[in-house]
Amino acid sequence: MTVIAFAATRRRVPLAAGACLFSFTAFWLAQRAADVSMIDLMVYRAEGETARAGGDLYALRTTEAHLPTTYPPFAALLFTPLTLLEIPDMRALATLGNLFLLWAFVALSLRLVEEGGHARVEHVRAESALWVSAAAVWCEPVWTTLRYGQINLLLAVLVLWDLSRRPGHRWTGAGIGIAAAIKLTPGLFAVFLLLTGAAQALRRGGWRPPVRHACVAVVSFTCATLLAGVVLPRDSWRFWTRMVFEAGRVGLVEDTANQSLRGVLARLLHTTEPGVWWMVSAAACGALGLGVAVAAALRGERARATLSCAATALLVSPVSWSHHWVWCVPMVLLLGTEAARRGGRVRWTGAGAVLLVFCSYALWWVPHGAGRLELGQNYGQMTLSALYGVTALGFLLTEVTRWRTSRTA
Repeated sequence: MTVIAFAATRRRVPLAAGACLFSFTAFWLAQRAADVSMIDLMVYRAEGETARAGGDLYALRTTEAHLPTTYPPFAALLFTPLTLLEIPDMRALATLGNLFLLWAFVALSLRLVEEGGHARVEHVRAESALWVSAAAVWCEPVWTTLRYGQINLLLAVLVLWDLSRRPGHRWTGAGIGIAAAIKLTPGLFAVFLLLTGAAQALRRGGWRPPVRHACVAVVSFTCATLLAGVVLPRDSWRFWTRMVFEAGRVGLVEDTANQSLRGVLARLLHTTEPGVWWMVSAAACGALGLGVAVAAALRGERARATLSCAATALLVSPVSWSHHWVWCVPMVLLLGTEAARRGGRVRWTGAGAVLLVFCSYALWWVPHGAGRLELGQNYGQMTLSALYGVTALGFLLTEVTRWRTSRTA
């Protein structure tokens, strides 16, 4: 029976590949019909051109929206190859690259969730990754990532490439360090590794592998940042002494696309700067999120630990645009897998609710756009425009419940 099931699984892979190709093609046509500008990709190209020309990277204002440079200088070095392509070719290759990264992200997410590696699992994972990718491309964070030509999937793949490896792999941490050198937020995963290693050391004594992985992340981040410092010394000095502290450069904090705690509080309090309210809530959320992530790691639940850290990073970041929330894909996979394995109406309801949140596009049903309309939202509208943040908080609070249950068991 096992051989028959194995053969049947192999035969279903081409069917899944065909469905994935059909979905991706439909997505491509829909994006072209919508005449998307891929505006963030155009900013990346302008950053690459400025870096090549030796211009002032952080004085740059580009596209019709006059968008600034917000990433560290190392990112601009990575964007320089974009200047070698014609704009239509660049857009097409960026879309193809993001679709491939989506498949890789789903495959790594399944590896993390399943925690298995024998041949049977590998074929099931190959089929599942294609089916899930075909559906995931239509969820709001992924759609918006491709619409803008964003790099969220690249960063997520770098992080999961580390955290889905077998425990103790010597290069674990390198992906996290590179991701943090491109955009600072993934650096929280290095903090999570360090805290996990420290907690394990207190329990068992001696240096633990997560500490080594955190050190690898720091070294890779430092090497990338020093490389940028050598090639772009003026921009590096300016970023690390000034621009890194100017969160307002990224955009309007109250924008409905900002699903971080800071954005939710700005809309709730009808203010452009929540100030101390945000700092206190971010500190509390950071402590809570890292605590439950470490607790999950100590229980051997790598998927829950990783997603708790990802949710924490998105919540405490000054700005977490809706397209940053591609981590919803492994979150839905984890909740759906647990519901399928253990059953129960509560688990299925939770998985379905999270899926609905990220596929409904509900955060765009509220007043938003020019005129700072978000500052006048009523409570119902504020609820819709806080769905991602509320979902992430719910996920973390669920982890607290699981931790307390495991302590009393």
